[in-house]
Amino acid sequence: MTFDDATQIVPNLTTTLTGPLLSLEKTFLNRQVEIETWLRKAWQVTPAPIQCSVDLRNAGFKLAPVDTNVFPAGFNNLSYDSIPLCIQALQATFAKQFPGCEKILLIPENHTRNIFYLENVATLVEILNKAGYQVKVGSLIPDIESSKDIGLPSGRTLQLHQILRNNHKLYVENFMPCMILLNNDLSDGLPEILTGLQQLIQPSLKLGWSNRTKSTHFKFYSQVASEFANEIDIDPWLINPLFSTVENVDFNHKPDLEIIAEQAQQILQKTAETYHQYDIKSQPYVMIKANSGTYGMGVLPITDAQQIIRLNRKERNKMARNKGKETINSVLIQEGIPTFETIGVNKDVAEPVVYMLGQHVVGGFYRIHKDKKENENLNSPGMHFQPLAFSQSCINPDSKKSPDANVNRFYAYGVVARLALLAAAYELAAITEEL
Repeated sequence: MTFDDATQIVPNLTTTLTGPLLSLEKTFLNRQVEIETWLRKAWQVTPAPIQCSVDLRNAGFKLAPVDTNVFPAGFNNLSYDSIPLCIQALQATFAKQFPGCEKILLIPENHTRNIFYLENVATLVEILNKAGYQVKVGSLIPDIESSKDIGLPSGRTLQLHQILRNNHKLYVENFMPCMILLNNDLSDGLPEILTGLQQLIQPSLKLGWSNRTKSTHFKFYSQVASEFANEIDIDPWLINPLFSTVENVDFNHKPDLEIIAEQAQQILQKTAETYHQYDIKSQPYVMIKANSGTYGMGVLPITDAQQIIRLNRKERNKMARNKGKETINSVLIQEGIPTFETIGVNKDVAEPVVYMLGQHVVGGFYRIHKDKKENENLNSPGMHFQPLAFSQSCINPDSKKSPDANVNRFYAYGVVARLALLAAAYELAAITEEL
C-alpha cells in the first residue's frame, strides 16, 4: 500500500513542544554535520548489525529508546515507498560486510498461523530478491516435509522448506546457502540444528534472547549516549532512560518483590528529581520488564513501588513467563517515558518504531493503541500500525522549518535510533571478542 503526502498521517503532540525536547531537536539540526561525522566514524570502528528496529518514546521533554530488537518482525508494516531504501541499504551493507554472499537461507519464527508475521517474512524475501540475492525460507517446524506453500492476503505465496543438515552445513533441497539469516529471536532457546555450523550466521546466535539481556544492551546504550551527549554538549538524560536490574527473581516470593520495589523506588526518586530540575509536571513511573524476550510480554508500568508488593496472583503469573513460556527470573526496571504523540480524532496514543538495515535508516511506523494510555505498554493485543511518512527522509532535516516539523522530528528519531543501533553494534563486538 502506498501513502501519498496528502494521506500521510503523522501524530500530533498532545502538549506544546517546548523546553528540553525543543532545545534537543534544535541542537540536532544545528549540529547535523558533527552528528553525521561522529556516527560515520563510529561505524568505521564498529560495524552495525545486519538488521535492527528500535522502539522510541517521545515525551515532549525527552526522546529515548525503550527497546532494541536485532530480529525485527515488522517489515510488512513499512511504507511501500520504503522498499527502494531497503534494497539500497541491503546492497550497501552486504557489499561491505559480506562481499562474496549470493545465496541466503532465511530462518523465521515458527508462527505459521500468524499471517501478519508471515507477511513480514515475505516482505523480507522480496527485499533480498530485489537486492540481487537468491533466497529460500527454511522452517524449524519439525513436521514440515519437503516444502509447504502458504498463500498470503497480499497475494504473495510464501514457500517454507524443510531444513536439512550435512555435517556442519545447512541446506534446503539442492540449495546450499552462503549465509544463514535469522528472523528468529531464539526466545525458545538455541535449536541444536543451528549449533556447530561452519556457515556464516547473521545476526550472531549470541544475540538471540536465549543469551542476550536488555540490561546489557542498555549498559552499552548508556555508554553511547554519554559519548554522544559529550560530543554535542547535551544532558545525556534527554536521550537515555534510567534503569536497574534485579536477578534471580521469583514473582511468587515476597522478599524478591520487595527487592524489585526497592529498586523501582530508587528509579522513581531519581526521575522525580530530574523532573523537578527541568520543571516537568508529569508523574514519574517505571516499567518492570522481563530482562530478555520481546512481543511486549512480561511488562508492567507502576507509579508507586508498593504496587509490586500488592500484585495479585494473576498479575504475578503474567509477569512470571515470557514469549517462549520460559520462566522470567531477571527483570529490567526502566524509567518510564510517556508518549505524547497521538493519532486521529480520538487521540489514540502512538510511538515510533524505526527500522535499519546495516547502518542505514530505511523506514519505520507508528505503533498505535486505542485502549492504552500514554504511560502504558503499546506492544500488546489491539495495537495497529501506521507507516511513517518516509517521503521525507529520516536523515535529511530542513533547518529552515520548525524543529518539530515532520521532516525534523523524523531526523531526531533517526539520530536516537542509530545511537541504539550503535549500542547493539557494541554488544555484537563484545560477543565476537569472547568467541
